[in-house]
Amino acid sequence: MAGSASRRLPYHVADTIKGWIVDRQLMPGDRLPSEAELMETLDVSKGTIRESTRVLEAQGLVVTRTGPGGGVFVCKMSEAKATSLLSHYFYFQDISIRDIYQIRLALEPELAASLAGKVGAEDLARLRDSLHSYATAAPDMETERQQHIDSLRFHEMLAELAGGNPLLSFIIRFTVQMLSDLTVYRRLYEPGDHQIGPTGCQYHARVLDAIEAGDADLARELMREHMLSAQAVMNDNEAQVRRGFLAD
Repeated sequence: MAGSASRRLPYHVADTIKGWIVDRQLMPGDRLPSEAELMETLDVSKGTIRESTRVLEAQGLVVTRTGPGGGVFVCKMSEAKATSLLSHYFYFQDISIRDIYQIRLALEPELAASLAGKVGAEDLARLRDSLHSYATAAPDMETERQQHIDSLRFHEMLAELAGGNPLLSFIIRFTVQMLSDLTVYRRLYEPGDHQIGPTGCQYHARVLDAIEAGDADLARELMREHMLSAQAVMNDNEAQVRRGFLAD
């Protein structure tokens, strides 16, 4: 029991330091107290402080710099780091197309509605320009794979415009990233029986028209139709891939 408690101590100290950071409203770039100060304040050994620092570094909350002016500094976790950590959590779970689209259906139509009349001309032009890569049927499997990725990138771009709600923006981008990974890792583009790229392109163009016109209800309904259509295609592709796997 004592050994178990000693192994948990660095994590407990790391949580204490996180609380200390919040209480003192430290910002990225601010330096934490020295090892000696932390040892005295928290009444723990140098080894525990160093292990706790490694825990916080693994979590992306601090960074250690050596040399003159070095020390342990608060840092802002990047979205890539947060996405990576969450992806690792889901890695060994059997996430399905249905699971992902349940989230997308709940969030993305509302995102589209919230953007109606609020997207500037420059962003609209950038979004429309992104449609070209999947506007026509893919001539081969590799192109179809890339079209899947490009069409999903459109949804990430929309989410990036949801500046008023960073949580909504992050969840949508993370969900889209998971779908992109699932598409590639499970090779769900391989059946190649559907023109999902051009169909998605048409929906995306109509959603952008509704957003530009400021029609929130239409933007919401079009995005919902798009989600249901894409889910049906991906469910079918997933079923075909699984049947092929079982037949091998």
